[in-house]
Amino acid sequence: MSATSNVNQRPDYDAELQRIADYVLNFSAPSEEALETARYCLMDTLGCGLLALRFPECTKHLGPMVAGTTVPCGARVPGTSFCLDPVKAAFDIGATIRWLDYNDTWLAAEWGHPSDNLGAILAVADHLSQQRAARGESPLMMGDVLNAMIMAHEIQGVLALDNSFNRVGLDHVVLVKVASTAVSAWLMGANREQLLSALSHAFVDGQSLRTYRHAPNAGSRKSWAAGDATARAVRLADIAMRGEMGIPGALSAPQWGFYDVLFSHGNNDLAIKPEGERRLRFQRELGCYVMENVLFKIAFPAEFHAQTACEAAMALHPQVAGRLDEIERIELTTHESAIRIIAKTGPLANPADRDHCLQYMVAVPLMFGALTAEHYEDAFHAAYPQIDRLRETMHVVEEPRYTEDYLDPDKRSIANAVQVFFSDGSHTDKVAVEYPIGHRRRRDEGLPQLVEKFSRHLATRFPPQQAAAIFAQCESTGVLEHMPVHRFMDEWRI
Repeated sequence: MSATSNVNQRPDYDAELQRIADYVLNFSAPSEEALETARYCLMDTLGCGLLALRFPECTKHLGPMVAGTTVPCGARVPGTSFCLDPVKAAFDIGATIRWLDYNDTWLAAEWGHPSDNLGAILAVADHLSQQRAARGESPLMMGDVLNAMIMAHEIQGVLALDNSFNRVGLDHVVLVKVASTAVSAWLMGANREQLLSALSHAFVDGQSLRTYRHAPNAGSRKSWAAGDATARAVRLADIAMRGEMGIPGALSAPQWGFYDVLFSHGNNDLAIKPEGERRLRFQRELGCYVMENVLFKIAFPAEFHAQTACEAAMALHPQVAGRLDEIERIELTTHESAIRIIAKTGPLANPADRDHCLQYMVAVPLMFGALTAEHYEDAFHAAYPQIDRLRETMHVVEEPRYTEDYLDPDKRSIANAVQVFFSDGSHTDKVAVEYPIGHRRRRDEGLPQLVEKFSRHLATRFPPQQAAAIFAQCESTGVLEHMPVHRFMDEWRI
């Protein structure tokens, strides 16, 4: 057997990395709709983070790694007194944003939460803005933050349209890491080589398994995983800005690249393509599409595939609240993704297990006419054993049309229907809801409620005068985008 050697010819950067980098570097004026939606997204996302500060399981993760650490021009964590290095601040902001599963959502071949990227964006922008102001230079503006949000939403969301990471066992936070790395490097002033280097390291980096999101291992890591991804993104962007060489074939290198190592198994349709064709697909050009079409969680802190089921259950509450002991069967009609992701039977071990259980998220509003973050807590669950009795009566079935409309890019519905049957043979009407209130098709109805949600969340953390000042900052896109980032963040401290 004769010895052979590999030809050591360094390739160009993978085309997919170049496509993302060029989008970021050439990003110009976004659509008015995208910019306005980004403002609402900023409000909602930070409000969700404030609400999470009420939960000790979240706050135990926050603060400096070494108590008493002082960081010059450190990034602030909204709703706290912490002033941290940008990497830890990204983790803390990201963890609070994601903790209650109440921030915006994107559903496609891959699902995820594009506003998770705000952890990296705010941490980097606040730190850099303070540094620039201290040197007498022009600070970063909140318009830069809104633009970074639009780009991060677009990168994460468009990559999710036709590329399913969950089908090969990877968690969707891989896309948070990639998007946050791109916009963090952009905020830091990266040139093309630095941005490509940062992106290549984001794909080469270790990726999270989805184990912690699914029964029987669902747990609280899913609440801080995105924060972890944003922190890593900031670190990788910083490494690239220091001149670290990139890995041009990070995706496509035979045997060792992302495609062969992580996309070469499972039932992902990319995995069964011949070598050389197993590449990430871009269904559309990168622009502002995702921000314009993002799904807001307005009514319920619940996994988004269940939002319309919760709404249907709320509508049925007046008819069933006085007859809970008479319920014989509850039929839940849903789409395939909901069955695969959140339909589960058996014991539910913790709050993270419950907020990813379709049956639990229907039982609570049927019983109480409400669904809040507190309804997932251990003490609440233990106090109401009837929740689990109702779960046992539920039959979950797929409606093929719901699945078809869920996958239709012109509809992107998230339909569910609920019907309750009683022991005397009577039954309720079948209540179906096809589009949740946070859907683009219900923006006129949803945005006023989103603003009310933001106001409620401000009141959980700040005295009225401070809450009013923060609210005023966010009322107008034209005013907000011309505000220095560090001045905006000043108002969010306690």
